[in-house]
Amino acid sequence: MHEVGVLLQVVKTVENFAQKNGLTQIDKLVIQIGELSSMIPRYVKACYPAAVDGTLLQDTKLEIEILPGNGICKKCNKVFNILQSKGKCSYCGENDWDLLCGREFMIKEIVAC
Repeated sequence: MHEVGVLLQVVKTVENFAQKNGLTQIDKLVIQIGELSSMIPRYVKACYPAAVDGTLLQDTKLEIEILPGNGICKKCNKVFNILQSKGKCSYCGENDWDLLCGREFMIKEIVAC
């Protein structure tokens, strides 16, 4: 489960941000996870309490936003969801596309008191 290691890095990043900006308490952390990324949201949620235990983020609420895995078809130039259409353009059925989004894993927002 690589989610733990990644979350430990997130905690370090947020703590460094808090220290540089004089924050002593953080209420909420919003993370965006692309549905095509290697991070599994339910594992992130399950690992979060252990990753933040004893840190500045210990009492912080975690919010996860799922970003769609979208591609653009090279034949018809339409945008479609790659997972929902099983890797084929849902408009023309072509299997030749470019990835637009969906592999992200990022801190979107840090909400302080």
